[in-house]
Amino acid sequence: MNPIETQQQYSDYVDKKSPNSPILKNCFNAFWVGGLICSIGQIIFDFCKYKELDVTASNTVVSIVLIGIAAFLTGLNIFNKIGKFAGAGSLIPITGFANSIVSPAIEYKSEGYVMGVGGKMFTVAGPVLVFGISASVIIGIIATLFS
Repeated sequence: MNPIETQQQYSDYVDKKSPNSPILKNCFNAFWVGGLICSIGQIIFDFCKYKELDVTASNTVVSIVLIGIAAFLTGLNIFNKIGKFAGAGSLIPITGFANSIVSPAIEYKSEGYVMGVGGKMFTVAGPVLVFGISASVIIGIIATLFS
């Protein structure tokens, strides 16, 4: 086999060997799985309203139940398969956050509960929390200044 001599030859070689991504199929799967997760959340919300909980309590119950389901399914290695199938459709709702907390905790369990689970649990979600909270504080300050 001849060595690849230029960057263009390498790029052509990679393009030839890389499989094409079925973008339309991936978008469709992300859309319907994400919609299904949100529909489950809406069903839980409607049930809470049927049981005469106020909106704040209903929202809290929905979040807790969806996080619990996602964490449980992550522990059974089912949520990872859903994520592989649906892509961002399973990661955008709050279920993706639960998965990002539970997955590292399961992976590092063998290192112990303090240094493994406790130390590594927020390796994926930590940056999301830091930047999410920082962005919300900055936006809150800007909104306060201009209102």
